[in-house]
Amino acid sequence: MMLWNLIYRSLRQHALSTLVTAGSIALAAGLLLTVWVVKTQSQAVFAATNSGFDAVLGARGSKLQLVLNAIFHLEASPGNIAAADFEALRRNPMIGGAIRTAIPIAVGDSFQGWRVVGTVEQLFAEIEYAPGKRYAIARGGRNFQLGAHEAVVGNFAAKRLGWKLGATFHPQHGVSEKAERDHDELYTVVGILEPTSTPVDRVIWIPLEGIQTMSGHNPFAKTDISAVLIQLRAPTAGLMASNLINQSGGKLTFAYPIGTIVAELFNKISWIDKVLTLLAWLVAAVASGSVLVSIYNSMSARARDIAILRALGARRRTVFGAVVGEAAAIGVLGAAAGFAVFAGLAAGVASIIQAQTGVVLEPLQWNPVFGWGPAVFVGLCVLGGLVPAFKAYRVPVAETLAPVS
Repeated sequence: MMLWNLIYRSLRQHALSTLVTAGSIALAAGLLLTVWVVKTQSQAVFAATNSGFDAVLGARGSKLQLVLNAIFHLEASPGNIAAADFEALRRNPMIGGAIRTAIPIAVGDSFQGWRVVGTVEQLFAEIEYAPGKRYAIARGGRNFQLGAHEAVVGNFAAKRLGWKLGATFHPQHGVSEKAERDHDELYTVVGILEPTSTPVDRVIWIPLEGIQTMSGHNPFAKTDISAVLIQLRAPTAGLMASNLINQSGGKLTFAYPIGTIVAELFNKISWIDKVLTLLAWLVAAVASGSVLVSIYNSMSARARDIAILRALGARRRTVFGAVVGEAAAIGVLGAAAGFAVFAGLAAGVASIIQAQTGVVLEPLQWNPVFGWGPAVFVGLCVLGGLVPAFKAYRVPVAETLAPVS
């Protein structure tokens, strides 16, 4: 009981330094938790996000660029492929039989920075974007009809644009936010998708031929498509198709498997995670050092109090434990406040990732770092408290209490 009273009285007596030091611990803990959780969740969620497809067929080029453009609706399209080339591929007895479903898409237009993508009705009528989950259109809406100037809008895009059923818009040429030239065609929103937590939520979907025959587009490319989203009958079929198409040196690229290709992106930018993690640990080291400095600098003022406690019967180990306990208490306070810092930072990062990619993270979902992270910070604070604790342990009672003439 005496030990806990000593710790409490010391924390209360030095409340300002306690709060400042605990605040630095909280910032370090919040930063580390955010970096770790966002890194691990992003890798897992992005690798698992494929909108229900196994592979992407597109123009000759980078597999990663093709997947980012066709699945995540990022990056520029590597180019178009002729519909005839895809049909020839489907007639190939070694490849065509491996394809269960093929959904063509055409890209190149946008509206106020939100991408407009042409596709077929089958995407929203038959495809499961996740096991057991089909695309659903909110009450009152319906799928677009081929040949009509109609659109089905992703839930997130509709909210940001403030669109309801019946809203109209002119697609703009290009995919940048600065696209200014409007096409002549006027499209009407006939359906808004229920949230899927996938990149589909950020897209304005129109009939395929709407993109192909849009005013201002190349009339000689009116049958071209940007990519084909493919569902395979078996994983072995994907490996076979990948080898045949990619090693032939032709005009096409077969991106398979999507998860492995996305993982390459995280391997390329892993240095960012390492830098941020290192920064968090450096902040943690500085914060634990501040615990040492804060308590150590107060030892001179505490020396007489410690000597009186010793004269009243307090043992050296009790004094030592009180100082270490104070450091640990500061660490616990900082680590606890670190969760509040983490909640704010992670929510902000998750909202940015959703706005830019459509992928939804759940940062409050359990992660092992929630256990070992705070424990490490408390441990660092305890280490920082050892030096002033040894100083308190060695306070000479007689000399400290002797009257000064």
